[in-house]
Amino acid sequence: MIALLQEDPLAFLLAFSALVMSLVLHEVGHAYAAHLFGDDTAKRQGRLSLNPLRHLDPLGTLLLLLVGFGWARPVPIYPPAFRAYRLGLFAVSVAGILVNLALAVLFALTVRGLFALDPEGVYGAFRGSGGSALGLLALAAYVASSINLVLAVFNLLPIPPLDGSKILQSLLPLAWHPWLWRLEQYAWLSFLLILTVLRGPIQEVLAFARRVFFTLLLG
Repeated sequence: MIALLQEDPLAFLLAFSALVMSLVLHEVGHAYAAHLFGDDTAKRQGRLSLNPLRHLDPLGTLLLLLVGFGWARPVPIYPPAFRAYRLGLFAVSVAGILVNLALAVLFALTVRGLFALDPEGVYGAFRGSGGSALGLLALAAYVASSINLVLAVFNLLPIPPLDGSKILQSLLPLAWHPWLWRLEQYAWLSFLLILTVLRGPIQEVLAFARRVFFTLLLG
């Protein structure tokens, strides 16, 4: 994202707008899934809103711009209120990931469509050698697709408090759950590890996911 700002500020503005929208929709997906399963905690705290100020985390957004992965403010949930505890925990945890995957596919298909309309303009925009308005849109859509893919894959990691840890928790014996919930208080340690020891391996996983995803959708 920072490189895009240096190369094309307008494309950066479009992609940053898509980033904000993606973070917001990710959290709204969690909140809405919780509401469907009987937990209105997020709804009562205004987290079903599309207002970015209710969802964005300054540090998480900054890190997404600088290092390629980050987070928004977690949606508060109260799992005992779920009509079906295991299914509710799984559905709420996976909801945001599915939203980001759907957006990643949508933006990638937008790139394909814009390329079909103006291949030279899109090539020019991607190579930094000029390009048309459609090419600029395609570049912003590509960055937006990549961001959403990163959000989906990053959140799949089984590291508390990321969504992947709760997806795994929903499949584990109930006797383990009180201990697993207590791990949430050490979220700061998880983020410290993500930014230091685990940063390299995570970036390799994200790079592999991008290669596979864009090879399949864009060729």
